[in-house]
Amino acid sequence: MSHILLEICCGSAEDVLEAASGGADRVELSSSLFLGGLTPSLGTLDVVKKHCSVPVMAMVRPRAGGFAYTDTEFEVACEDARLLLEHGADGLVFGFLHEDGTVDLERTEAMIRIAGGKPCVFHRALDVVPDWKSALDSLISLGVTRVLTSGQRSDVFFALDTVREMIEYASGRIEVMPGAGITLENAEKVAAVTGCTQVHLACHRSVPDLSVTNNRQIYYGGALYPPEDRFDLIDRDYVAAVRGRLN
Repeated sequence: MSHILLEICCGSAEDVLEAASGGADRVELSSSLFLGGLTPSLGTLDVVKKHCSVPVMAMVRPRAGGFAYTDTEFEVACEDARLLLEHGADGLVFGFLHEDGTVDLERTEAMIRIAGGKPCVFHRALDVVPDWKSALDSLISLGVTRVLTSGQRSDVFFALDTVREMIEYASGRIEVMPGAGITLENAEKVAAVTGCTQVHLACHRSVPDLSVTNNRQIYYGGALYPPEDRFDLIDRDYVAAVRGRLN
């Protein structure tokens, strides 16, 4: 197997440093990974660029809950994109759809113009379009660099044939990167079956934070009651193991 580029999904500056230490080739930087990834803070990006040389693809997503944004939300996305690039982002990750799930060409083109030649990734919004071939054709015509996809399934491992078909259909006109559900155990098979040249995954470990143990009745995260005495952090050893499998 030829070298497969390894992109790690990161939700903090610490995540990026751990991913880089484990051998990640590139990172996608977001906030709120529980919500699928939202725009990261500029402070996070600044710290990452100060301490790490790994290429950083910055998420531009102003809210959770879909990809058909109001005019105000899109204005925020555009301003965020400009600022992220000014602060050193190596590329932008985004997805814009109409209410019917088709690609919003006008807003996608506007974001590409803001990127000014830097890589642009249309993320997993592709997984909810009604016709992925038509969507790919549109994104190719606009000059999008790459798409991130799970093959329109909740777990890419159940859509390997679809991802392979996407890669074959793209025929080098746009990069197709599989993600969602890739693990140490299946990464080699995903690459072998799909013929992909890059993969995207997250691999976190739980880290304790004992500062809240005086009162375990308190929750800050709302009705889901997430644990308050721990947080997730990228597992550098896991990253290194996946890197080793994909060399």
